[in-house]
Amino acid sequence: GKADAVFYFPFDFKFSVRSALANFKPSVVLLMETEIWPRFFREAHLTGAKIAIVNGRLSAKSFRRYLRIKSFIGKVLSYVDLALMQDENDARRIDSLGIPYAQIRVTGNIKFDLKIDESETSLTEELRMRFAIGTGRPLIIAASTHSPEEDWILQAFRELFDSCENKPRLLIAPRHPQRFDEVAEIVKSAGFSIVRRSETESENSKTANVILLDSIGELRAVYPLATMVFVGGSLIPHGGQSVLEPAAAGKAVVTGAYTHNFDAVVRAFLANKALIQLPSTPDGQIVEEIYKSFEILIHDPVERDVIGGNAAKVMIWNRGATARTLEALRPVIGSSE
Repeated sequence: GKADAVFYFPFDFKFSVRSALANFKPSVVLLMETEIWPRFFREAHLTGAKIAIVNGRLSAKSFRRYLRIKSFIGKVLSYVDLALMQDENDARRIDSLGIPYAQIRVTGNIKFDLKIDESETSLTEELRMRFAIGTGRPLIIAASTHSPEEDWILQAFRELFDSCENKPRLLIAPRHPQRFDEVAEIVKSAGFSIVRRSETESENSKTANVILLDSIGELRAVYPLATMVFVGGSLIPHGGQSVLEPAAAGKAVVTGAYTHNFDAVVRAFLANKALIQLPSTPDGQIVEEIYKSFEILIHDPVERDVIGGNAAKVMIWNRGATARTLEALRPVIGSSE
């Protein structure tokens, strides 16, 4: 669908929030994944707008932080009319912070419902041709990486590259665009030939050992091209990034030990042998753990297909959250009309 307007969320000050609300005059405000903005909640409530949290998620870490200011957060959450949470743990935590359980529903994670659209399929084929992917050399994707994960991944990739007769390639997609240039220098320092997505197409596009995806919004389109996928933000205490997009593409996924931002999702995948999660190890052993997981998935296509196939099944088994969310929102939307 199309939006009538796309705009930056206002800074959480009285003047900026009131200006935004006066301009757009919302009757219902849907906030994704528990974005708690105290001033915005209060001012939106005062205008008569209904407030609903959708696809709500509240990690144990965030919950402990909010408990320190429970009375304040309880007042803020009193302005929320409905909280649609991803799982029972999220529901219990937000109930403990002050939203009455009668106003809480567990609807699942709507990201399980994601589908590849035609534009992404077209882009996948464009990237396949441009970088000559699928012509014999395996492709490892390192997605949503944070510092210093690229260093560790490149060290593990070097071991794999030097030991493999069929030289693999590595596509790195840093999580933050401001790090694109930094990561390009890291790749060059590691001694690999590199091509950047932003460069003009050349013969190097088809042969470079490392591809840097220095673009926005194209990561989902490259997952179908992968032999295997590492999902970053997980080798450091950041808490991980989503494994759902590569899983939807039926890919075998490796993640680090720090996945508390997606705890319920990771548990569901692990329970169904649909994910490889590296153990928590000292920094000096991380490269070896990454290498071992890469080696298994590169050299054992049966294991790779089992994990990727199970990941796709987990996605299918957990679908339906979007429909449940829309059904739960009917009373809120109806009461505002």
